[in-house]
Amino acid sequence: MGRLTKVIALAMVVVAAVFALAAIALFLFFDPNDFREDIEQAVNESTGRDLVIEGDMKLQVFPWLAVEVGHATLGNAPGFGDEPFAEFDRARLSVRLLPLLFRREVTIGAAELDALKLNLVVNKAGVPNWSDLLEADEAAASADAGEGGGSLEISGVEIRDASIAYSHAQNGDAYSLTNVNLSIGRISNGNDPVSASGSLRFDVQPTGYSGDIEIETEVVFDPETGGVSFNGLALEGVVEGIVSSPTRVGFSTAGIVVDSVKEIVSMQPVELAVLGLEIDADIQPFSYADAIEPKAAIRVAAFSPRSLMTLFDVEPPETADPVALSRLIMDADAAVGETAIALTNVNIKLDDTTFTGSLTVPQSADGSYRFDLVGDAIDLNRYMEPPQEAASGEEVAASAPMEIPSDLIEPINARGTLKIGSVVLGNLQLERVALGLNAANGRMRLHPITSDLYDGSYSGDVRIDVTGSKPALTFDETVQDVDLAKLALAMFEQENITGSMNGNFKLTGRGQDMVELQRSLDGSMSFELKDGTYEGTDIWYELRRARAVLKQEPPPEPVLPARTRFSSVTATGVVNDGVMRNEDLVADLPFMQLTGNGDVDIAAGTVDYSLRARVYKKPEALKDATPEEVDDFTKVVVPLKITGSLASPKVSPDVEELLRQRVEEELKDKLEDKLKDLLKR
Repeated sequence: MGRLTKVIALAMVVVAAVFALAAIALFLFFDPNDFREDIEQAVNESTGRDLVIEGDMKLQVFPWLAVEVGHATLGNAPGFGDEPFAEFDRARLSVRLLPLLFRREVTIGAAELDALKLNLVVNKAGVPNWSDLLEADEAAASADAGEGGGSLEISGVEIRDASIAYSHAQNGDAYSLTNVNLSIGRISNGNDPVSASGSLRFDVQPTGYSGDIEIETEVVFDPETGGVSFNGLALEGVVEGIVSSPTRVGFSTAGIVVDSVKEIVSMQPVELAVLGLEIDADIQPFSYADAIEPKAAIRVAAFSPRSLMTLFDVEPPETADPVALSRLIMDADAAVGETAIALTNVNIKLDDTTFTGSLTVPQSADGSYRFDLVGDAIDLNRYMEPPQEAASGEEVAASAPMEIPSDLIEPINARGTLKIGSVVLGNLQLERVALGLNAANGRMRLHPITSDLYDGSYSGDVRIDVTGSKPALTFDETVQDVDLAKLALAMFEQENITGSMNGNFKLTGRGQDMVELQRSLDGSMSFELKDGTYEGTDIWYELRRARAVLKQEPPPEPVLPARTRFSSVTATGVVNDGVMRNEDLVADLPFMQLTGNGDVDIAAGTVDYSLRARVYKKPEALKDATPEEVDDFTKVVVPLKITGSLASPKVSPDVEELLRQRVEEELKDKLEDKLKDLLKR
């Protein structure tokens, strides 16, 4: 045994000496640069591309078989121009020699790559400039099939200052990664986790998004299934282009699994932070074989819309309720499509209002929003401008006219329906409100608009066009069986009328604000009041009092409370420059009929009517009148005037007209007497 040991030891020394001599000879007499042209020719024959090695090539033999290559470029595919497909300043790869020779174990040292530049292009025909390389790689993989055994180990990978450019000629997209630095830890075929970290700068066109990102994770390779797992993936950085100032972003998930055979990605729940929003998402497995279109259940934690507006350089509106627009929460199921993100099972809580339904958000600037939402209740007064106070603080100053928000309307591209159970606007209480919206290119149509309004109904069609020098608005609105008492109290804070109302209003106007718009209105209006009372004025008493003044008699005793009953009041009119001219007003009262004409100034909110009253012989309605009063009133047509504010008009006999009529009657009587005298002669 002693002799055998000596023989083995001697053999090992001889082998070591041979390897040492071979290494010395290789180092002294072998220059890898002498094979530069052979390598370039071999690459050209296998890929059809030109490889140019401009930098020095270095070789190390023992204990590591290491190759280092200086600056080199790889040409582009035919038809893609002269710009290199890839180039780098330095590349180094080393393999431990003895384990490779004796145990077929591949132990690779740290693979290093400096200043890699990769130029990826898809031409107008949809062909990428790397497809030929994939075909060559598949052929090589097929030739190597069946060969196996041994083990693989890589000490690490270091990529420094790399850049990757991608452009797609068909859709105009362009992406670039610069300042790419990637560090990967030890890799083996034992399925052990591999630490990886890196940083880069990205730029996306035509969106203009750019930023700096840092990433950290653990990677697990499964050679049997071809799968790759990313454990504890965390990404942080700063993104530019979303808003005017850079904004921080964060992305984290417990794990991502990529099945390279089925081309499917599976993800653990994701946490995303961007623009001050915190978003949780449960993403369903999705394919990356073609277009990437994942689906997910998302939850957006409470955030302030006011703060979000500020990020987008939008001045948050000053609202009557200072805490309005301060809290929004959203849950939804999201499906990412090629052109838009579809949100279903949407649940949005804005302040105290909850909306449910569906929403589609476009992925391009010229895309259209789609929505179908249902809300429970909202008080719009909270979101209106706060009332302005006078300098003394005691009186409310006249606020500036409400402007038509052209700047907000012009960019809107949306279509959908909105239903709300209850809406408070001013003093108006609307129930079961339904609104259709169609807006694009500076034109907006609100149609149909329907709601329950004080025991009646409202329907409307409103169009707004802000493409001209002044906004143009068109209204086609109808009310039916609306309770006048509730409507007057809500709109004018008056409790002086009862009954019900029907009406139709077809109007158009132009103006920068509501006052200018009202003064330019043209169109038509019609209305009917039914079965009600006008409180505060007793027309019958006013007639009797005017008669007493004319006849120089004591005025009658008023019947209190003063009230005028009516069964019907109808009117139609043409509107020009904000004033309705009405020629056919007819009012039926229990004891008389009023007819006449007049004007309604919509902007000023005033009325000016001249009417004629014809009194009926109805003893039950005129029981408090004397026979002389009944006789006088039923013989003549009594003139009346309605003047004052639209909210509280004044109704009174036209005394001047009554005097004129009396003078005319007296002159007529005298003339008739003289004619009789002349005829008798």
